[in-house]
Amino acid sequence: MLYPRQRNRTVYTVLGLFLYSNKMNMKHYLPAVCLSILILIVQNVFAQNINDDFKKLDWLQGSWIRINSKPGRTTYETWQKISADEWNGQGVNMKGTDTVLVEKIKLIIKDDAIYYVADVPENKEPVYFKLIEITDNGFICENAQHDFPKKISYQKEGDKLRAIVSGNGKSIDYLFIKN
Repeated sequence: MLYPRQRNRTVYTVLGLFLYSNKMNMKHYLPAVCLSILILIVQNVFAQNINDDFKKLDWLQGSWIRINSKPGRTTYETWQKISADEWNGQGVNMKGTDTVLVEKIKLIIKDDAIYYVADVPENKEPVYFKLIEITDNGFICENAQHDFPKKISYQKEGDKLRAIVSGNGKSIDYLFIKN
């Protein structure tokens, strides 16, 4: 998928070929224009596919409460669709009435892909996990360079949401129900 600026760059390239080819014989011009048009069509098809995939995340909307927390702990996760290419979320972990952790999370379309972005206090910058698989009821994201987790999986199971973070032989299973 190309964003509008990238598509415009491609269009300018096509126009450049057109202007240059006017100096060339017509038999050289036609293949260049046909190839450029084909490239634009393919790019638009990929753009539509990523937008269709992003729409598959609509089931995530709302507040979720973890039902398999340790005694005395409460975990919430909230998701809100901000635009056609961005979801904002927040994960809150509480011990009794004290907030232990607040995690800012996002799902965004960037650079021709969908990313799960985790922003936690212990990391200097947000960590990007590239979406590698999506279905109507779940998705999997990975970042092999991150220490932990390396993989994040979300799966809707009836009225429940299972999130699994894993890597380096370790796995944490979060089971949520819509709040």
